[in-house]
Amino acid sequence: MGIPSSDDSDRPLDAALADMANNVCGIIEGGIDPALVASRLNSLGWRTESASWYSYEAETVWCRIEIDQDDERTTLINGVVDPQRIDDLALLFARLGWRHSIELSDENDTVAEEPRR
Repeated sequence: MGIPSSDDSDRPLDAALADMANNVCGIIEGGIDPALVASRLNSLGWRTESASWYSYEAETVWCRIEIDQDDERTTLINGVVDPQRIDDLALLFARLGWRHSIELSDENDTVAEEPRR
């Protein structure tokens, strides 16, 4: 099976998601540079842009995440994802070879799902 990609690069984030509070957060292990994460997502059809000196935003119709790195070089993600596509995000990271941990929160900030790959 191939890596899930987006063929919707010309379409913005779904309007229902754009108004939603952040519902996904997590880490990509191994000190992977946020620029590399953004580049790989961009090569799969995601729209990406620099959000600051060291962070990036990546977006497709069903997900928008910010990718950053803390002082310990842990790559952090947070943003919004269509709750029905959380497994697609986890699968994407896994197929890119990235060990990761992500959490989907509900509207009460309660962890609703932690897909594992």
